[in-house]
Amino acid sequence: MKLIAKIILISIVIVSIVYGCTKFETFPIEPAIEYQDFVILVNEESGISERGVIKFTYTDGDGDLGLSSADTLPPFDVDGDYYYNMIIRYFEQQNGEFVEVPLLVFNTETQTYDTSTFNSRFPVLTPNGGNLNIKGLFQDTLYIYNPLTEYDTIKFKVSIYDRALHQSNEIETPPIVIIK
Repeated sequence: MKLIAKIILISIVIVSIVYGCTKFETFPIEPAIEYQDFVILVNEESGISERGVIKFTYTDGDGDLGLSSADTLPPFDVDGDYYYNMIIRYFEQQNGEFVEVPLLVFNTETQTYDTSTFNSRFPVLTPNGGNLNIKGLFQDTLYIYNPLTEYDTIKFKVSIYDRALHQSNEIETPPIVIIK
């Protein structure tokens, strides 16, 4: 019996040493993002660059990234400034300069054009457990074909917000040439 107690005690000590010495990565409480890639997806039937996938990594020191479907009260209400936690701005190269332009979508009900957005809400990413430092990879598919413009070179700027309303840095894609 004493041998079993010693084995258990030694096992507990070893586990404590291993987990006690584990170094977790730590990050600032403000989210940070880093551009990784943009992949153009070409429609095989039409030969047009219709969509693209933006990829970027993120870190956050207190794990408060993401919104749940229940996050609809101010400041996350649909009319609030923080309804979207991923802000994506669209630019076209016009006469050698990149210009932020609104996206227009035809509304079949009103027979008029409405403005659209690439902004989105991503779900809660808070980890279970004690260590709230998180990192990962975002991939977001965007529609990049704009039939209402003559320009073929675009770019995006992206930032994210956490639930404490800390805004990340803003990343920028390199120029993206699309096939029309």
